[in-house]
Amino acid sequence: MSGEGEINLDSADKRRTLWIVLWLNVAIAIGFFAVGYFADSNALLANGLDNSSDAIVYALSLLALARSRTWKRGAARFSGVMLLVFAGGVIADAIRRFVEGSDPGGVMMIAMAAVAAVVNLICLRLLQKMKAKDVNLRAATTFSFNDFISNGGIIIAGIFVMLTGSNWPDLVVGIAIAGVALYGGIDILRDAHMDVHDEAGTEHRRGDEFGR
Repeated sequence: MSGEGEINLDSADKRRTLWIVLWLNVAIAIGFFAVGYFADSNALLANGLDNSSDAIVYALSLLALARSRTWKRGAARFSGVMLLVFAGGVIADAIRRFVEGSDPGGVMMIAMAAVAAVVNLICLRLLQKMKAKDVNLRAATTFSFNDFISNGGIIIAGIFVMLTGSNWPDLVVGIAIAGVALYGGIDILRDAHMDVHDEAGTEHRRGDEFGR
C-alpha cells in the first residue's frame, strides 16, 4: 500500500480524534497550571508544560495528515526536540525549588493527577484505535502514554508529601516526569530517523519493481 493511500485512509476519523485529544490536552494543561500554582507543585507544573507541548504536537499532527511524509517527519522531529527542551526546563525548576524551598499540597496533587489520568487514558485509547499511524501519529501516542504514566507518579508523590510533610517527593517525581519526557523525545527522534530509512527502502523496492 502506498503512503498516499495510508494518508487518505479514514482521514476524517483521524482528524476528529486529533481534535478531541487536542482540546482535552488544552483543558488539562490549564488545570495543571492553575492547581500547580496554588499547590506549589513542581510535578503538576511539569505536567502542565508537558500537556501544553502535547497540544502543540496534536495541532502539528492535524496539519501533517494531508502533507508529505517528509513534512510529517519534520513535525515529529519538532515534537521530539520540544520534549527535550521541556525536560530541561522541569529539571531546572526542580533544582530551584530544592534550593529555595517549596510547600506542595499533597491532596491537590492527588486530585488533579487523578482527573488527568482519566482524561489521558481516554486520549490514549482513542489514539491506539487509529489505524495506519504515520511517524507523527506515533509520536502523539507516545506523548499520551507518557502523560498517563506521569499522572500515576504524581499521585504517589502526593501521598508521600502528605505522609512526610516534605517537598522532596514532588521534586523527585517532577524530575522523573522530565526523565520520561527525555526518553520519549529521544524515541520520537529515533523513530523519525528510522522512517527515513524505511521510506528509502520502499522507494528502492519500487525502483526494483519498475526495473523488472
